[in-house]
Amino acid sequence: MDLAAVQTMRVARSRADLALAPGETYLAGGTWLYSERQPDVTGLVDLSGLGWDELELTSEGDLRIGSMTTIATLEAWGTSSPAPAAALFEQCAQSLLASFKVRTAASVGGNIAKGFAAGAMIALGATLDATAVVWKPDGTDLRVPVTALPTGNGTTCLGDGEVLRQVEIPAYALAARTAHRRIALAEHGRSGALLTGRRDEDGTSVLVITAATSVPVVLRYEGVPSVATVRADALAAPGYYTDPLGSADWRRSVSATLLAEVAQELA
Repeated sequence: MDLAAVQTMRVARSRADLALAPGETYLAGGTWLYSERQPDVTGLVDLSGLGWDELELTSEGDLRIGSMTTIATLEAWGTSSPAPAAALFEQCAQSLLASFKVRTAASVGGNIAKGFAAGAMIALGATLDATAVVWKPDGTDLRVPVTALPTGNGTTCLGDGEVLRQVEIPAYALAARTAHRRIALAEHGRSGALLTGRRDEDGTSVLVITAATSVPVVLRYEGVPSVATVRADALAAPGYYTDPLGSADWRRSVSATLLAEVAQELA
């Protein structure tokens, strides 16, 4: 879709270039930005000139993901990496309502920064204890858990002029076993519920509900919980919502069932 109100476009090449003028917004992959009318956007600041597409394993085994890394690149890393949690990268990438062509353009940072409930990169980050590194307009950096970025379905805690620089996944999470379930009312529809989990080497477990709730629900256990415990915790979780893609009651019910399956697989 053409952005008819846009009058200027510039490429950011330094941190100073990230200062937004009135009417400007950041352009990452652009797959959402160009998907609907943006009548208030009169200028674009292209982030592609900043080189934020790195995908790096540190000497400590942590994974650093530049926010402009495409979802397809991250998916490919997941298929080739020997890390036990690598399968979750491909599973979450394919949980998006996006063809392989879209995934080659859509950015990891953009999917997280939009804060949509069905943002599968948010599910990935929440499950693997990822940290978002945010650049603030005053020149300082802010580190915040990815799970804490969304404040609602399509809203985040990012302020004006704040930009997601990179996402960091710790080594212990990459070494964990993971499991994944997804359901949608339509065969090729947006996720109505996305359930993920991991089991660390010390036996502790993390179970996550996204897409069904307006913000991620993260449940932590000292071991692998029983089916009854998982079902009860999922049914009691806050934030289930109703929209044309599913009712809150349906989302609550399927989340309880599928999250119990995730726990059983991890066990």
